[in-house]
Amino acid sequence: MTKALEGVRVLDMTHVQSGPSATQLLGWLGADVVKLEAPSGDITRRQLRDLPDVDSLYFTMLNCNKRSITLNTKSERGKEILTELIRRSDVMVENFGPGAVDRMGFTWERIQEINPRIVYASIKGFGEGPYTGFKAYEVVAQAMGGSMATTGFADGPPLATGAQIGDSGTGIHAVAGILAALFQRENTGRGQRVNVAMQHAVLNLCRVKLRDQQRLEHGPLAEYPDAQDTAGAEEVPRSGNASGGGQPGWAVKCAPGGPNDYVYVIVQPVGWKPLSELIGRPELAEDPEWATPESRLPKLGKMFQLIEEWSATLPKWDVLEQLNAHNVPCGPILSTKEIVEDESLAANEMVVRVEHPERGTFTTVGSPLKLSDSPVDIVTSPLLGEHNAEVYVGELGLGDEELRLLKTNGVI
Repeated sequence: MTKALEGVRVLDMTHVQSGPSATQLLGWLGADVVKLEAPSGDITRRQLRDLPDVDSLYFTMLNCNKRSITLNTKSERGKEILTELIRRSDVMVENFGPGAVDRMGFTWERIQEINPRIVYASIKGFGEGPYTGFKAYEVVAQAMGGSMATTGFADGPPLATGAQIGDSGTGIHAVAGILAALFQRENTGRGQRVNVAMQHAVLNLCRVKLRDQQRLEHGPLAEYPDAQDTAGAEEVPRSGNASGGGQPGWAVKCAPGGPNDYVYVIVQPVGWKPLSELIGRPELAEDPEWATPESRLPKLGKMFQLIEEWSATLPKWDVLEQLNAHNVPCGPILSTKEIVEDESLAANEMVVRVEHPERGTFTTVGSPLKLSDSPVDIVTSPLLGEHNAEVYVGELGLGDEELRLLKTNGVI
């Protein structure tokens, strides 16, 4: 069976996480992703190693379904080879610092001359303006995109989220732009420039907080745990575990009280009667002080306290079973260990075991994109320069002797 992006060649000049997460998705969709690395390799091959002298999980989990070639793009011969690689590619992706590729001699204008059909995607920390030169990291993007200011509890400091919304979140946005540009090329015959900034991607993922910023102009945010404190506020506060939507939600404790013994519960209007019965307070379903969503909003803290007095006596899986039996929206807080061991995630190929030639078997995340006619096979990440001969000799037509000299002279 063919893959969705079969026949699409991606020149992957990315490193660390934001770029590799994007190109790995393209690889999962069937593109031929050629990862171009400096002879020293992507820095994450050596970062956070759990085994000596073996590619780290940081690298392997972001670079499956790719081929690896090495090239010193600062050398003249390296520039000539890069030119040929660009000429043969459909997509080029990079996430170097601002202007780095231009300084190599490959401006967008030059790249268009080499290959007018290429889609050239760049991931940067920020757009044009006062932040352009800032160094961009995951949590810096979270800090400047609206996430940290609104994450945590009202009486605590701003917090980063464990989800990598700055890096991998930006990678997903980049994939959307690349696919759109490839689709448009079918009509125009031309490639185009795709620019995605990490700050902008985080902001897009925080749009509900900008919604709330505007709502503040017309009164307090009733669904927030400390709604009265938002009256007259100038900025959206940190909302703890509030759902952020139209229905109140919170994480309630369960037995035996471990760090992840919690279930997240959402209280819909239709769910209040069965909930009140479950927690042993059936009279609250008819009590005017509790019966309607409007009456409960001013005392959300007390409402979830009552639910927690019940849930704290039961293991989270029992709480989950009882809530689901009454169609109450809920979900257990799953630890990373529970996720790795979750049989349903394995069955859905979201937690995947992969064989690596040096480290043995490792666990990684599978493709969240499920296409009926484009199945995904997770192929292990490449060793550094593993495909030099395959690409340079087999595809670019260089001779074996030249390949040896390129290596001797530090070009590859």
